[in-house]
Amino acid sequence: MSTLSTDTDLITELNQHGALSLGTWAFGGNQWGGEQSDADSFASMATAVEAGLTHFDTAGGYGGGHSEKLIGEFLRSDPAAKSKVFVASKVFPKPNADAEFAYNGVCKSLERMGLDQIDLYYLHWPRNDMDLREPLKGLERAREEGLIRYVGVSNFNVEQLEQGLEVSRIEAHQFCYNLIWRLPEQAVLPFCQHHGIASVTYSSIAQGVLTGKFGASPAFQEGDARAKTVIFEPEVWPKVHAAIEQLKGVAKDACRPLTHLAIRWVAAQQGVNSVLVGARNVDQVAANAAAAAGDIDPNVFARMTAISDQLAADLPAVTNLWRNEF
Repeated sequence: MSTLSTDTDLITELNQHGALSLGTWAFGGNQWGGEQSDADSFASMATAVEAGLTHFDTAGGYGGGHSEKLIGEFLRSDPAAKSKVFVASKVFPKPNADAEFAYNGVCKSLERMGLDQIDLYYLHWPRNDMDLREPLKGLERAREEGLIRYVGVSNFNVEQLEQGLEVSRIEAHQFCYNLIWRLPEQAVLPFCQHHGIASVTYSSIAQGVLTGKFGASPAFQEGDARAKTVIFEPEVWPKVHAAIEQLKGVAKDACRPLTHLAIRWVAAQQGVNSVLVGARNVDQVAANAAAAAGDIDPNVFARMTAISDQLAADLPAVTNLWRNEF
């Protein structure tokens, strides 16, 4: 885990780890479609560290803890990498989860990774059937005992953030944000900026949509969670696909892959402190890391924003890409 000073505030520390971070959902080996080999996951982590992507993001729910276990094995096998890597994980609350549940979630994550301390730990998805202050009290206890350094939340709205701040020094908020999904701009991003909460974005290339690889009639392997997102609903996908085709034209004019432009667009938005980029093999890590290189004309971002603005007006008014209502 990172050896940066514990006196450093989180936003400064994330900046020191660079704009991009490694998302490890696919390392869990399920929910993403296709097989994921542990060898590819280990190689991806090694490549990420070499490329300067030293913020690793995982969760106890990724493959039932398998992603966490692999990260722990990797860090134990390479002390030099361990000294550089900033580790973030999460606990997914069960119905009516209390402080003890969240605290135990931290302990289980530590055990799976073989660590004494986790840099950043999130309460994953909020639930409507619980007082969110209770599990956050458990994360505060873990922080007080030195088991974690920073407390975060993920996928909260402003009302939920306000509730959480009553009992916790929330220092990071992780949420879905990309050229297709820009709901956080309305309230969440400004709230985080006002309160000094680091904003960490995930699904920065919209689960691969912003690579431009999906055609007019996309097909998914069994078990691929992407098929259940709002983006691929029959009445939504044609509008998204049309916007992607326009964005491909922008990428062609800019002589950069659309993936690069999509990642850099997120990183350029005011208030964004870290951009998660998921990968399942060395080639994907290298491609994501390459996105950080070189300058991009602000006019390119302006064209992308205009296309995104037009698409946003046609998207359904839902709170998240999965229509999750826990």
